[in-house]
Amino acid sequence: MTLDTLPLGQEAVIVAVGGEGALRLRLLDMGLIPKTAVCVEKLAPLGDPIELRVRGYSLSLRKEDARNITVEVRV
Repeated sequence: MTLDTLPLGQEAVIVAVGGEGALRLRLLDMGLIPKTAVCVEKLAPLGDPIELRVRGYSLSLRKEDARNITVEVRV
């Protein structure tokens, strides 16, 4: 499952960060690295961007960028 399809309020763990070049580096620099817990906290009125809770802070991310992040839902 990718981060852009994670339901509101659901917590997951990042498995892999895709993308190429500057995009991948930017995602990693924002703290979106494998084995990190993330939670979708809010959605914009039209669904894009999404607000995530990562490492104790809020991060807004476009769905297009979130598609590059593979997550595994926590049970």
